[in-house]
Amino acid sequence: MTKLKNSEVLTGSEKDILQVSIDRHRDAVLWKLEGLSDEQLRTPLVPSGTTLLGLVKHLAAVEYGWFCETFGVPTEALPFDDEDVDADLRVEDGETSESILAFYRRAREAADRVIEQHDLDHAGTSYGGDPVSLRWVLVHMIEETARHAGHVDIVRELLDGVTGDHNRAK
Repeated sequence: MTKLKNSEVLTGSEKDILQVSIDRHRDAVLWKLEGLSDEQLRTPLVPSGTTLLGLVKHLAAVEYGWFCETFGVPTEALPFDDEDVDADLRVEDGETSESILAFYRRAREAADRVIEQHDLDHAGTSYGGDPVSLRWVLVHMIEETARHAGHVDIVRELLDGVTGDHNRAK
């Protein structure tokens, strides 16, 4: 998919607008990690134990789940566990910052291929067995990514005081 300029997004197709919206939130999540050490990325600063790296791992898993599994596209092993609802948020021993960021990149790329290959009305099957359109999945994942981008923003501010919702240098 060709990256649209901001002015093109304002009058773009529905699919283009949705793609740019999810990308804006995805990019904000990654921008918030820039300049941090591995230790900072793993540091829990809230009672739930949430970490920046854990949020990225979760976002990667749900991108694969909603975009790929919903539409019958194979994925790599995902960190979901029916007996541990937080498994996809936890950074395990042996997982590196680089490996989790690479997992997120691969999930994004796979999701983008699904988005590119189908129209918004294309139907898949949710993990609960219900039919769901690509349009609904895109809107849901924009909500999911934006929600967690806000969490990332708060944790980053607690770490070192950096605030903002996007890289103003770009």
